[in-house]
Amino acid sequence: MKKKVTLTDIAKACNTSNVTISKALAGKSGVSDELRAKIISTAKDLGYVSSKLPSSLGGNIGILIPEKFINPNGSFYWALYNSLVQRFKHKNISCIQENITTEEEAALVMPKLLNGHKTVGIISLGQLNADYVKKLIGLKSNILLLDYYLPGIDADCIVTNGFLGGYNLTTHLISQGHTEIGFVGTRLATTSIFDRYMGYMKAMMEHKLLIKDEWIIDDREIDNELFPHITFPDKLPTALVCNCDETAFKVIRDLKARGASIPDDVSVVGYDNYLISEISDPPITTINVDAGEMADLAVSTILERISDPKLPTRIKTIDGKLVLKGSVKQIG
Repeated sequence: MKKKVTLTDIAKACNTSNVTISKALAGKSGVSDELRAKIISTAKDLGYVSSKLPSSLGGNIGILIPEKFINPNGSFYWALYNSLVQRFKHKNISCIQENITTEEEAALVMPKLLNGHKTVGIISLGQLNADYVKKLIGLKSNILLLDYYLPGIDADCIVTNGFLGGYNLTTHLISQGHTEIGFVGTRLATTSIFDRYMGYMKAMMEHKLLIKDEWIIDDREIDNELFPHITFPDKLPTALVCNCDETAFKVIRDLKARGASIPDDVSVVGYDNYLISEISDPPITTINVDAGEMADLAVSTILERISDPKLPTRIKTIDGKLVLKGSVKQIG
């Protein structure tokens, strides 16, 4: 008969005491994140049987969302947040969510969930500035950046393939006869916007189409505060590629206020395929991002990180799918 694995066996394998092993598996304080992860991983490898072990991360998962990304009428980030919470719940893992204000981000004020909440891992959902993330990583291991990446930052990242999405949206407009196509999005506000812009650029250059400076239109400040209204040039292109559905919704609203008809005068496309793309009039042709798939990948990635902090950091990418609705007119 196989010998039952005991705390002493785990303690010997980890070169520590039974008391430390007991604290780590019970989720009690007094054990570092790295050692706790090593103990849990070793216990599983040795075949230790405990009702506490499957969910014994020793704490909660923190989810940080910059306040500037939260739309009171709903947003893609709320859908993604809800998907994360449900998936962690199925694993008996609790989440603590905290919004970061623009002022807190600028002043590098760290989140309150770092204090006394036994947070063993953090998912940063929606882009925070590089200095903030660097400070956060300096204070806490096991950080995952969700829906963005930052060059030079050593952290796991889950992103959508914005480059391919921007390329496919623009290529679709070209296939519908459009040759005058603009882009709406402040390019340096986030890495995701910049990637979608570069996809737009590639499609335009491949088809030898003119890219006019006045048709590259900002939709927010660099700190990602969205403009209440979009400012357009006097002469509009026949189509606009928007960096997200929320911006596409505003573009349609503001163009209608100018007397334009969508899509008869201007075709508009977006990105994300969340609720606002359906309630828009007309519904917005967009790139569908599977929030459930992103959440699954985020959960598995951060749990792997907690289990083995020495894993090399990775950027994982999810492709989106073009969804045709009513905001594009075929011309020519």
